Amino acid sequence: MIDSSALQRYSLFGGLLEEQIERILPLMEQKKYTNGDDIIVEGQPNGYISFILEGRSAVIKGGVVLSEIGEGEAFGEMEVLEVMPSAATIKALSDVTVMSISNKSLREIYKIDIKTFSLIIMNLARDLSRRLRRMDERAAGIDP
Repeated sequence: MIDSSALQRYSLFGGLLEEQIERILPLMEQKKYTNGDDIIVEGQPNGYISFILEGRSAVIKGGVVLSEIGEGEAFGEMEVLEVMPSAATIKALSDVTVMSISNKSLREIYKIDIKTFSLIIMNLARDLSRRLRRMDERAAGIDP
């Protein structure tokens, strides 16, 4: 299992103290995928927010590669926040290790520590805002 102090460097846990991460670490699940594996599939249910500990993955929508993501970057947050099927496929471009938090675990975090839950949700909002900004810049022809 990953050390809680190592998680502090990821944007999802920005502003959290090591003790807060220690408290929620048992609610997270580490998963491994090999090159070419679909981690999540567009249109299929996904009840996890995941972030990459190591490796690279492609974000694919309708067969088109939208971007590549790597260490520290999250995916699956849209489905967890709006409880909809996966918006895109995430395909491993190498061996990939992710850490995941399920919908159920998010509810548990809310119950045991509302401050930690709030910081995680704010960090997710910031990550989504950054991603939206990059997509807006691409759509406008600006090189981010």
